[in-house]
Amino acid sequence: MNSNTLIKTLEALLENEHDFIANLANASALLFQSLPDINWAGFYLYKNDELILGPFQGKVACMHIPLGKGVCGCSAQQRKVLRVDNVHEFDGHIACDCNSNSEIVIPIIKENTLLGVLDIDSPLLSRFSEEDEKTLCHFVDILISSF
Repeated sequence: MNSNTLIKTLEALLENEHDFIANLANASALLFQSLPDINWAGFYLYKNDELILGPFQGKVACMHIPLGKGVCGCSAQQRKVLRVDNVHEFDGHIACDCNSNSEIVIPIIKENTLLGVLDIDSPLLSRFSEEDEKTLCHFVDILISSF
């Protein structure tokens, strides 16, 4: 699925639905079925100064991630996108699935409040491009506008 189709499909799924969890659940399913060469797509939600596992598609995952730990925790703490070509070279990487080799994490921030992160893993090294990053940031912006 190309990026335009992905975005249009997300917009259609979100139309007239404003429930945060329902939208995250459908968004993770959409990403998992639409993006080639990924093995996990989902969300961690910021609660009580840590990230808690939210809606996702893929193998079972870590349930609690402290801020500043792993790619997700670092992205949340720094409030910036992290695109990691080789997670095994990322200091402090948390290996929920040993088959994951690259990762992209986009923080979800609404009105300067951290809500969580979008996390996508791939078994391929260097799976995520700058174009993927732009598309996924747009994807998150659309999600944020739905709630």
